[in-house]
Amino acid sequence: MTSASIFRKRSLALLGVAAVAAITLAGCSAGGANSNNAASTPLTIGTTDKVTVLDPAGSYDNGSFAVQNQVFPFLFNTPYGSPDVQPDIAVSGDFTSPTEFTVKLKPNLKFANGDKLTSSDVKFTFDRDLKIADENGPSSLLYNLASVAAPDATTVVFTLKQANDQVFKQILSSPAGPIVDEQVFPADKLLSDNDIVKSNAFAGQYTIKSYNFNNLISYKANPNYDGVLGKAKTDVVNVKYYTSQSNLKLDVQKGDVDVAFRSLSPTDVSSLEKEKNVTVYHGPGGEIRYFVFNFQTAPYGTKTPDANPAKALAVRQAAADLVDRDALSKDVYKGTYSPLYSYVPDGLTGATTVLKDLYGNGKGGPDESKAKKTLQDAGVTTPIKLDLQYNTDHYGESSSDEYAALKSELETGGLFSVNLQSTEYVQYSKDRKAGVYSVFQLGWFPDYSDADNYLTPFFYNPTDKEAFILNHYDNPTVDGLILKQGVTSDKAERAKIIEEIQADVAADLPTIPLLQGDQVAVAGKDVKGIKDTLDASFKFRYGALSK
Repeated sequence: MTSASIFRKRSLALLGVAAVAAITLAGCSAGGANSNNAASTPLTIGTTDKVTVLDPAGSYDNGSFAVQNQVFPFLFNTPYGSPDVQPDIAVSGDFTSPTEFTVKLKPNLKFANGDKLTSSDVKFTFDRDLKIADENGPSSLLYNLASVAAPDATTVVFTLKQANDQVFKQILSSPAGPIVDEQVFPADKLLSDNDIVKSNAFAGQYTIKSYNFNNLISYKANPNYDGVLGKAKTDVVNVKYYTSQSNLKLDVQKGDVDVAFRSLSPTDVSSLEKEKNVTVYHGPGGEIRYFVFNFQTAPYGTKTPDANPAKALAVRQAAADLVDRDALSKDVYKGTYSPLYSYVPDGLTGATTVLKDLYGNGKGGPDESKAKKTLQDAGVTTPIKLDLQYNTDHYGESSSDEYAALKSELETGGLFSVNLQSTEYVQYSKDRKAGVYSVFQLGWFPDYSDADNYLTPFFYNPTDKEAFILNHYDNPTVDGLILKQGVTSDKAERAKIIEEIQADVAADLPTIPLLQGDQVAVAGKDVKGIKDTLDASFKFRYGALSK
């Protein structure tokens, strides 16, 4: 069905984005009750994060998922205050055989546009994800999904490739999980943001009332949502997008923004902690920061004129020897981020410190002499020219200080000559997908609180497809272990496999993890509910907030 026919089918009257935005910011719901019994005082949230695309099949980034979390329905979701998933639009979900996971939907579900939400939409959603397989999308999370059946309107049967999948419920709550309307979304391509908003194909806690790309989104509570999160506590939520962390800090400080979330600089957070009119909240830390080597175009990569796998590995090893995570933590992030010495962050089952053991001085610090010897033994001529790409409007303005410090660390002893480059995130995302960058910054905001979420999207490469980081790294042994850990029910055995994966990846160094950080939100004193949603689910749900 074309978008034109969809809109003829709908009887929606939408104001222009600019007009609605103006009305919204003026306080469009001041006074009067609403059908959702939510608070009538609008709430404004500020963020420096960025949306890439709203279509769940085409985005796998925190900024886009932050929107999708509010408006799309999920089979399973994480209730406030918990990392453990429960049925959302589903009634139940259980293994009916070792390779069949059967979900029963609630009856009489509807999207906000009036379309019925049935098992057919669920099947369509997951079939679509796998068919489109967008390189910037989350389909890599569906690595164990063989097929989906919809035997009746409220029953969905997922057939899995391997039995006893330990993380499949979590994946259903992840960026691969938003259910879309099959009468609106095309089966084989992405739908534009504006067409999604016009179609009103939402069934989460909120719908989108107006949409101005990376400028302003106005949300309206969905009175028909009846999932695990409960009714939204505020009827209208406005999310304002900032290009400057300092401007966001000033606005939350003045009360022009009720909540600031993602991201403020460490200096700003420290300053705001001394302010009397705001409260700074810290939540469980699952975010990680790291940089990536493109195995084709990084020094001595497979598509460079002097391609040499042994020399390419020596370059990565030398970089790992020179990194000083403790300095980055203290000097750049003022302790709001802590050193990360492996691929699974501290606190999750199976986490190790393998990078501390293998590289640098063996105690977490850098070792110039070790890096120099590694390069000499491999016959690498120094200084090594390294183009290092980073971003400030998605990973925070402190990225400039972080990568300036990293450049200085890598250039210790004249072993590297680093050319720093920066690009705004929407373009950055496109360039990364196109393979433009040889060495580049990424960050990760987890989809679910399990070690698998730091391994599968990064390093698992199913047939004719690449892992999300798109750096052309492929290790069949790692692929096999990732599949094995995902279906190992014995917790101790699974932890050992996760440890083994980290050791194998650390030997190859496709990425170099640097830091892990807390979630931080700043809110006015009259705002309630921050603690409820700043939890180990790592999902910031607006429906918990009120003032």
